[in-house]
Amino acid sequence: MNQPLNQTPDEAQEQTKNLRLAVVGAGPGGYAAAFLAADLGMQVTLIDPEANPGGVCLYRGCIPSKALLHVAKLIEESQQAKNWGIEFPRPKIDLSRLRGWKESVVKKLTGGLGQLSKQRHVEYIQGRAAFEDSTTLRVTKSDQTEAVLNFDRIIIATGSRPAIIPTFKVDSPRLMDSTGGLNLEDIPGTLLVVGGGYIGLELGSVYAALGTRVTVVEMLPGLLPGADRDLVLPLHKRLEKMFETILLNTTVASLKEEGAGLRATFEGAAIQEKDREKVFDRVLVSVGRKPNSEVPGLEKTQVQVSPRGFIEVNKQLQTADPAIFAIGDVVGEPMLAHKASHEGRVAVEAIAGHKVAFEPNAIPAVVFTDPEVAWCGLTETQAEKENREIKVAKFPWGASGRAVTLDRPEGMTKLIIDPQTERVLGVGIAGTGAGELIAEGVLAIEMAALASDVAMSIHPHPTLSETVMESAEVFFGTSTHVFRPKRG
Repeated sequence: MNQPLNQTPDEAQEQTKNLRLAVVGAGPGGYAAAFLAADLGMQVTLIDPEANPGGVCLYRGCIPSKALLHVAKLIEESQQAKNWGIEFPRPKIDLSRLRGWKESVVKKLTGGLGQLSKQRHVEYIQGRAAFEDSTTLRVTKSDQTEAVLNFDRIIIATGSRPAIIPTFKVDSPRLMDSTGGLNLEDIPGTLLVVGGGYIGLELGSVYAALGTRVTVVEMLPGLLPGADRDLVLPLHKRLEKMFETILLNTTVASLKEEGAGLRATFEGAAIQEKDREKVFDRVLVSVGRKPNSEVPGLEKTQVQVSPRGFIEVNKQLQTADPAIFAIGDVVGEPMLAHKASHEGRVAVEAIAGHKVAFEPNAIPAVVFTDPEVAWCGLTETQAEKENREIKVAKFPWGASGRAVTLDRPEGMTKLIIDPQTERVLGVGIAGTGAGELIAEGVLAIEMAALASDVAMSIHPHPTLSETVMESAEVFFGTSTHVFRPKRG
C-alpha cells in the first residue's frame, strides 16, 4: 500500500488504521509483525494452531532447548569446580521435574504473548488457514468450525519443520527429530546424533551432560559447516571430551530396528570395519529444516515458490502477489528467529507505506553449545570463497583476565577488517557467553565502524567484552595483552 503522491500523511495514517491484516503463523516473525501492525493502528488477525503465540521457537525450539542447555552448563560447571578445589556429589536428575521446569518456561513466555495480543486488541484465532484467493482465508478453528475471512493484506509466516532422511525407512519411537529430542522421554544410555550442525550439537550436549554416551556423525569434513574453522576448533576440542565419538566425513547408510535399539551402518573412508555397525538406544536426526510453504490454497494466488520450497519475495518481503507478503524461515536462510522478527517488522512497515527494505549488513548466528560460537557479517570462509582481500585480527582468550578467572581460556575473538578502509566487516567469537557478546559486532558492522572506533571505545575491565576492543588493538599491533615483536 504505497502512499499516493496526492495523499497527505494524515490520510495515509487513516488508511493504515482501516487496513485489515491477517498474519498466518504466530512464531517470532508472525507475532512481531502482528504486534507492530496493531501498534500502527491496523485491524489485525493472527492465526496459528497453538493456543498462544510463540511458534516452533517458543514451543519446540529456541526456548526449551536453551532451558535445557542452561541445565547442561550447570552440570558441567559442577564437574569443572574440582579444578578450583570444590567438589559436588554426582547430580541426581529428576527427569519429570526437569521436563516440568522446561515446560513452565514455555508456558510462561507463550502465556505472556497471549496477554500482549489481548492488550493490543489483536484477534487471535487458534486454527489453520487456507487461501480462497489473494485476500480471502478459510480458517478451520480448533473446535473444527470454519470461518471465511476477508483482508486487505496477508502475511505468511508459517516457518519450517525438521528435514528427514528418506533412506531411513524405519518407523520407531527411538528415531527422533529435534522436537522428539526436546521431549526428554528418557535419558538413553547411548545416542546417535545424525548431523553436526547447531541443533544436533546443542541437543547432543544436553544429553551428554545428563549422562548419555553421545556419538555425532557429520557427512562433511568439520562440525558446524559454514562457520570459520578457527571458531569451531575450541568447541570441537571440548566436545571430544564430552562425546563418546565424533565421526566426520561419514554418513549413516541405514538404520534398522534391533531388539531394544537401532542398528546404524556407517559409511566413510575413515571408518574401520569393526566400527561400521553399532546399536544405539536412540537416534536423533538433525540435518536441517524445510520451509512450510505448502500452505493450502496457495496455488489460487500469484505467490511463487522456488525449487527449494521457499516463497519468493522482494526486499519489502512482498510476494509476486501484491496483497501477500511472506517472512521468516519460509522465505529463505538463515532460518533464525531474530531474522524472522526483523522481516516481520519490515513487511508491516512496507504495508503501511513506509520506505523500507530488508537489507541487513549483519545477521548474527549463535550456537548455544559450551563454549558458544557466534559470528556476524563477513566470515573468513566467505571471504576466501569470494577471493576478497581482508585482514584478520584475533585475540586469544588465554590473554583475557576475565576468561582466566572463569577458567575458560579456550575462547577467541576475531575481527574481519577491510585493509583499505579499516572498516569492520565481520566479527567472530568462540567462548562462554559469545551469544551475548556478538551484538556489539552487529552494531559495529551496521554503524560502519572502523577498527579504530572499536579500539578507542573504552570497555569495562575485567570483562569478556574487552576481547572485542583488544582484537581491534591487535589489528594495529598495540594490544596491551598480546605482544608482537617489532620486525627488523
